[in-house]
Amino acid sequence: MKWIWSIFILMAACSAKNATTVEPDNLITGKYRYLSLGDSYTIGESVAPEERWSMILSDMLRKNGVDLSDPEIIAQTGWTTAELTDGIKSRNPKGPYNLVSLLIGVNNQYRGQSLERYRTELQGLLKQAIGFAGGNNERVFMLSTPDWGVTPFAKGSDQAKIASEIDAFNQVAQEECAKLEIAFVDITPLSRTAKNDISQIANDGLHFSGKMYRQWAERALPTVQKLLR
Repeated sequence: MKWIWSIFILMAACSAKNATTVEPDNLITGKYRYLSLGDSYTIGESVAPEERWSMILSDMLRKNGVDLSDPEIIAQTGWTTAELTDGIKSRNPKGPYNLVSLLIGVNNQYRGQSLERYRTELQGLLKQAIGFAGGNNERVFMLSTPDWGVTPFAKGSDQAKIASEIDAFNQVAQEECAKLEIAFVDITPLSRTAKNDISQIANDGLHFSGKMYRQWAERALPTVQKLLR
């Protein structure tokens, strides 16, 4: 169990450094507003602000003619669904937003929390996301949780078990999105390609690099373009 405590210590240390208030300089503003909710993968732990997947996605959409602002990000390394809920309450974002994204679940998995708890708390977050989108579920999308078991930090751990649990959490997320007719973008297979490509891993050996985040944005782009029509 030593590796579990190690990852917890690392994530807790990173949380203090990369909090919800961290934003890049010279944010681009546009006609349409974007709210991005999540954890370390959304705040972009160990990468530059412009390498965050939601920042890359915003830039891609602008290049395709969408007058979209850079995302307002509510995320922090180490957050579970419950902690994201608390973070949203603390931040108190003011909608409506034209686009809302959600990426959450990895910390529920690594802390050993139950699928039932994740389902219940995720239901609340998805309903909040729809509320932030002015009640329009067609302006909300969720990314699947990536597989951190392929990273160097997970070396020596039961990677097959991690993958199986990640898949189970993603199944729950996909089911809950389907119930609310929320678009679900599966980026987990992309994350697993990093097992044989160190350039897709951040310098901390645990999180993903900007190269990987760009692939997530590219995967999400066609879905999001449809949502914004």
